[in-house]
Amino acid sequence: MTLRLRLLLGAPLAVLTAVVLSACGTTDGLDAGEPAPPVSVQPSPKPLWPDWSGTTPSAPGAETATKLPPPEPLDGIGELGPRGLAGLDVRELLRADPRIKTLADRPMIKKPGRSGIRPPVLVDLSGDGKPELLLAIDLESGRSAVVVYAERGGKVYPVLFTAGKRISVEVIGTDLLVRSPCADGGEQAVRYHWDGKRMSTVSDTKNYKKPDRSPDHGDGDHSDSDHGDHGDGGPASPTASARPGTRS
Repeated sequence: MTLRLRLLLGAPLAVLTAVVLSACGTTDGLDAGEPAPPVSVQPSPKPLWPDWSGTTPSAPGAETATKLPPPEPLDGIGELGPRGLAGLDVRELLRADPRIKTLADRPMIKKPGRSGIRPPVLVDLSGDGKPELLLAIDLESGRSAVVVYAERGGKVYPVLFTAGKRISVEVIGTDLLVRSPCADGGEQAVRYHWDGKRMSTVSDTKNYKKPDRSPDHGDGDHSDSDHGDHGDGGPASPTASARPGTRS
């Protein structure tokens, strides 16, 4: 083959190679001078009762809501004023809830270490601009009950009830995250999301701490608590009338 023919055949191949390489380089990249797309900031957990968050935040479980009937409005509550849920008397609200009315006369508390009703918190969990009301009641046993109420059409609906020991409550965007330690050394975290009717469980996870291999802890052998029974990981009832992990 003459040198002239080789040059004629080689030129198209070189052009084709350049086009392919050029196309691969621009498929997922940015052209010169093209601005980078904005980076979305992911929401991080924010404790609703920071003083009760503790150093080991983690949580109780709750029954899934897929087959539960829609929540019913509470009876015995008068007309909501212009302040809505924010204007309700906390004890009047608790007395109207059959599951938790036995705890309605507990004292109001402002810091951990005592049994009683924590300060109410208003958070928009449904994403409609109208905040829901969250209440937590701490018991002498170390257990706590957490309830969430929503206002719809002038009526008050209980949309979440859960209980656990040494729990902390956080919000991630409009989701609710409830954490508590497990008896076997793990930590449980239950995440709830508004499903249009109530707060329902979207995830329920357990995490286990890695063994401390520092010199103060010997050769890092696992203790029995790392492999213990999972029986106490879920919530237990604070009272006979308020079963753990149930929601209306």
